[in-house]
Amino acid sequence: MGSLGGNGDFEAFVAARGPRLLRIAWLLTGDAHLAEDLLQTVLAKVWPKWDKIAHDHPEAYIRAALVNTHTSWWRRRWRGEVPHDELPELLGRRSAQDHDPYASVDLEQSLTAVVRALPARQRAVVVLRYFEDLSVEETAATLGCTPGTVKSQSAKALRTLRTLLPSSAVEEGGDCYARA
Repeated sequence: MGSLGGNGDFEAFVAARGPRLLRIAWLLTGDAHLAEDLLQTVLAKVWPKWDKIAHDHPEAYIRAALVNTHTSWWRRRWRGEVPHDELPELLGRRSAQDHDPYASVDLEQSLTAVVRALPARQRAVVVLRYFEDLSVEETAATLGCTPGTVKSQSAKALRTLRTLLPSSAVEEGGDCYARA
């Protein structure tokens, strides 16, 4: 992008904060290509407004835009069928002797997979609270909800994560949320 008006600040901001913003986008989407598309879409929306938002807290504004844009994309996506390696009725018939294809997956990959399995609102709360280390109030402001909603969504998400994470991963990693 060329530097028009005061938008040289925008280029410097993107150069400095781009990798962190891309990480947020990747944590929301779970896909590197979708994350790049999400960040590019949000930056394209923000660029014309840069002079207005640059003096406030532009990173918070862009984080909120990432969450909101991802949520609108997620709502539009059709989720009628989800492909699986095996037919669901065969999954229950596996014997204990069968090889577990996910046994070698490390803690980080396991955590990423279960975070992607969370509903969009809970995933946004987990990403902002535990990966971005925002306070309850900052997360609430970013998501446009009350701190109580952040706390309840966070509790539900953590309960789900504890049930979905393999017990061996939790034992190996200890406090797996601090690691991310």
